[in-house]
Amino acid sequence: MSRIPQQLTMGVIIGNRGFFPSYLVAEAREQAVALFSRLGINTIMLDPSQTELGGVETRQDAKICAELFRSHRDNIHGVVVLLPNFGDEKAIAETLRLSGLNVPVLIQAEEDNLDKMGLSTRRDSFCGKISLCNNLRQYGIPFTLTTQHVCALSGEVFEQDLRRFTQICRVVNSMRGVRVGAIGARPAGFNTVRYSEKLLERLGIAVETLDLSEVFTRIKALRDDDIRVDEKRRLLIDNADASGIPADKLVTMAKLFVVLSEWIVANDIDTTAIQCWTSLQENLGINVCSIHERDVRTTDAKRL
Repeated sequence: MSRIPQQLTMGVIIGNRGFFPSYLVAEAREQAVALFSRLGINTIMLDPSQTELGGVETRQDAKICAELFRSHRDNIHGVVVLLPNFGDEKAIAETLRLSGLNVPVLIQAEEDNLDKMGLSTRRDSFCGKISLCNNLRQYGIPFTLTTQHVCALSGEVFEQDLRRFTQICRVVNSMRGVRVGAIGARPAGFNTVRYSEKLLERLGIAVETLDLSEVFTRIKALRDDDIRVDEKRRLLIDNADASGIPADKLVTMAKLFVVLSEWIVANDIDTTAIQCWTSLQENLGINVCSIHERDVRTTDAKRL
């Protein structure tokens, strides 16, 4: 089963600072609802009944928004911060800290119009974004920037940035808690695929190992007429032209397919890397490529 979420949910924070025009918060909220809805993204955000215009400006606003996010923490894949005006950088940073969320964060700041620089229309989001990002660095909260420092919330540039951000969220969500199956030792000729299991473990990525000698032993224990072997053999034949493969080698490939598939299921493996040569060729006289194509969770070690 794929770990990649198809339907994303974003927490949305709309920053505000009282010195600047607050009506811009309501305007940004309306535009955000329309944009996220059009892109098929669920949102969790404050409404005007919870804070002024649904924005975040004070410590109390931060606590209310953080509590809202905490109540949906299992569903939120990322947070998008919108700055329709300068915004209060400390309140936004505290919202993220208090929420306890550990998800990607995207920062958007609305661009000013040169003909609207009066007290009732000026945004100054440009400087507000600099202040917010500085605070997030102090708080140790990673964040993603838009292509342009400031951009229109309703514009094409931000839409493309948001689409890219959704892919980031999918990758992050999919990699958290992932279980990797390492089958066989690393091929000696490929130093490029060396890795540290301890470093991966720090990121919540578990590595389960399976020695090729165990694989060979399990293959030998399978009968040629085993129903599981016949099932995998048919899958291989249906997947590609196997007319040039000797019948006995096709059966051996099917047995390998059975052994790997059952090990993957038994250990809740999400993706695997296997020693592609030369042990399989020397001991079984087969390659593993066709099985890789049938099992999308398997990755050839030399191509990692």
